[in-house]
Amino acid sequence: MGYEQELVNDVFTNGIIGPHIKMLGPVADGGRIVFITTPGCWGPMITPTLRGGHEVNVPVAIENADIGDAIAIHLEDIRIRSRASSSGVDKYVDGAYIGDPYVAKRCPSCREPWPEYEVVGIGQEAIRCKKCGAPASPFRMIHGYTMVFDENSVVGLTVHEDMAKQIAKEAWKWGNIPENSKQVPILIFGKADIVGLPTRLRPFVGQLGTTPAVDIPDSHNAGDFGYFLIDAPHPYRITKEQYERDLTDGHLDVDSVRKGAILIAPVKVKGGGVYAGDAHAMQGDGEVAGHTTDVSAEVSVKVEVIKGLRLDGPLLLPLEEDLPPLAKPWRKDEWEYVKSYAKKLGIEPEPVAPIQVIGSGPTINEAAKRGFERAAKLFNMKYEEVLNRVTITGAVEIGRLPGVVQVSLQVPIRILEKLGIADIVIKHYKLPY
Repeated sequence: MGYEQELVNDVFTNGIIGPHIKMLGPVADGGRIVFITTPGCWGPMITPTLRGGHEVNVPVAIENADIGDAIAIHLEDIRIRSRASSSGVDKYVDGAYIGDPYVAKRCPSCREPWPEYEVVGIGQEAIRCKKCGAPASPFRMIHGYTMVFDENSVVGLTVHEDMAKQIAKEAWKWGNIPENSKQVPILIFGKADIVGLPTRLRPFVGQLGTTPAVDIPDSHNAGDFGYFLIDAPHPYRITKEQYERDLTDGHLDVDSVRKGAILIAPVKVKGGGVYAGDAHAMQGDGEVAGHTTDVSAEVSVKVEVIKGLRLDGPLLLPLEEDLPPLAKPWRKDEWEYVKSYAKKLGIEPEPVAPIQVIGSGPTINEAAKRGFERAAKLFNMKYEEVLNRVTITGAVEIGRLPGVVQVSLQVPIRILEKLGIADIVIKHYKLPY
């Protein structure tokens, strides 16, 4: 079988991701993938025919990636393609879904499941059921904004109502929606509840990872949203055992998954199935509004298989500047001082490196606990030792409410060597040992 050294991926799922989705590739171990992503969240949320809260790229198989391995995904570049975005706080439409408005959509009038639709004008009722003509979107935006980006992708600025409505009339053009995307861009809502607010652009990828071992809605591939699939009243229900075993936490919404970071993801299906999507122009920790500025983007990654590294969830090596203060790597002058002081005490300091373990669950507390458990299992430490190491050499940071966290801690190099990732970590942080 031939392996591609580089693959451009501009095709998307219908909102479902899992082992029954045919993969592209395979791409060579050490090869590159360029994902042309389409906006996540709001566009797919309001599109009646899409069966997940996002519209991610079709997964890509990687050479030599077997179940029980891991794949290091090196984020080489993220370039925003959209000229504008819209977002805000959502509200469900009664009767427009069964159990989960992100997944089991139906027309609230004629009850047609995943109804075919047409777009009539602009505004929150523009998406109409083709069968009966009723507004068919399962979501409304109760407070939101339209934001435009400067040509250098440095700042965003929220616009007034007149401009928001003009953008709404050319929503596909302003959103630069890829040709193969099936979503209706959220820009058609024309929202302008915040006017003249500037913000910095800091693009990152909300969805990046590997394919789960069960077919699920793409936005639910994490411990918080995935929890709603347990015994759900729709075709994409899963069991508690599948929830605990088969998800890969590809939907992180961690704002440090950006250019220069390395994400190490578990392989739970043959070939790994690396996928991306849900790029954002910026986001504060927690994504407290529930959503942020979704954009189309060009995301370039290099993939590297790590044999025998069995993970329950992802590890993240963010940029040094994105690490919490106590987790930052030791520099040469600092380490020399540590060794000098330790020598006076008759102690040999152990070389360590920063690692972030992603934890997820239905709540922040449960996500943190799951992160501690994953760290204890992976690093062969007592649970209590993990708690101590996180307390004095790391932190717990919120990726997304209600339940994705980054558990940072300094881990002995000798442990990372056993896991086969010491070289990656040492090179990434340019460690002095």
